[in-house]
Amino acid sequence: MAYTIVKDDCVNCGTCDSECPEEAILEKEDARWIDPAKCKDCGTCADACPSEAIKQA
Repeated sequence: MAYTIVKDDCVNCGTCDSECPEEAILEKEDARWIDPAKCKDCGTCADACPSEAIKQA
């Protein structure tokens, strides 16, 4: 199951972008967005997120 970003909690810092090995994270509408087709459910982005905005969908 892919990860998702809770938009209200995302501070758009970009930390997750550099950590994602699949390059599945994009900036969209002043927040980050995870492409579920690219996400391999590794959890690296969630571990890196300083605002804990990334959750399993």
